[in-house]
Amino acid sequence: MNSSFSPEDLDVLRSALDAWCAEQRVDIKSVEAQFAASAALDLYQPGHDSREKLLHALHDRKAA
Repeated sequence: MNSSFSPEDLDVLRSALDAWCAEQRVDIKSVEAQFAASAALDLYQPGHDSREKLLHALHDRKAA
């Protein structure tokens, strides 16, 4: 597993997390957002490499 992220990777991760927080109406600094950020990092490598795919995966993960 690649443990380093390019600036473009970080942009995708941040964009998806910002969108998720806006949809969920949670502050980016909240514990819930921290859990979502951790999940996004876990999900990013297995093919969820665009904002849309990552956001969809975050929705699926919360529903599970």
